[in-house]
Amino acid sequence: MQIAKTVQDLRLLLDNCTKNIGFVPTMGALHAGHLRLIDVAKSKTELVVCSIFVNPLQFNNADDLAKYPITLEQDIALLTSHGCDILFIPTTEEMYKKKTTLEINFSYQNSVMEGLHRPGHFNGVAVVVSKLFHYVQPKIAFFGQKDLQQCLIISQLVDSLSFPVAIEIVPTVREKDGLAMSSRNVRLSAEARKIAPILYQNLEILAANLQQFITTKNECLKQLTINSSLEVSYIQAIDMHTGLVVENFEKGKKYGLCIAATIDNVRLIDNVITVY
Repeated sequence: MQIAKTVQDLRLLLDNCTKNIGFVPTMGALHAGHLRLIDVAKSKTELVVCSIFVNPLQFNNADDLAKYPITLEQDIALLTSHGCDILFIPTTEEMYKKKTTLEINFSYQNSVMEGLHRPGHFNGVAVVVSKLFHYVQPKIAFFGQKDLQQCLIISQLVDSLSFPVAIEIVPTVREKDGLAMSSRNVRLSAEARKIAPILYQNLEILAANLQQFITTKNECLKQLTINSSLEVSYIQAIDMHTGLVVENFEKGKKYGLCIAATIDNVRLIDNVITVY
């Protein structure tokens, strides 16, 4: 695996490349979910580029940024073992040589779910993803389903700015007890780790009871809030075609059921995609 630390070094590796490039952008602290993205990219493209960059622009909480785990040596070993071809690991100074004042407004998506609870988050995601797409110039970019709303805004970004890249959403990888794999999971205490799978359990209950969605949602909220260490930010259903939050469903249409909660000061998100 070749490693590039600057945009110039990355372009030297890619400028004469005639292969179809698959791209997996990450913030490091890699786990099996990230490696699944690498594996899928390997199966669908000829050359796989991964980036590791903890993007300060997408953190609306400075404490959250400071606590984000950094495991670069381990990440390099994992990527090498999974056949990643090129790793791009820029510094903040390399990515933002000048302070950016650009703001990308996703309108409706800024007012629901992660957009509502993390002001400025999607702008930060959109700016860094745009930069990375320009640098890497992939044919396909691979993103994990766990960050479902992020996948939707990146698809919107690509459509609106005519990026010549296809977006592929790869299903969430889970622990044996159903907990969605996340770099944040390492911050869970032993007790919080026991509680965390309840998020996925409630999503499964919702998926099985879409015809009584509002009633079931209220019952789930009641059960979740029994636990004093768990605070629910939202439970919402979104139309996968329009990205709109909905409470009524149409036969044959695909929906994403999304949840976010904080357990002992660690914020977790999860979702399932289902057809009504």
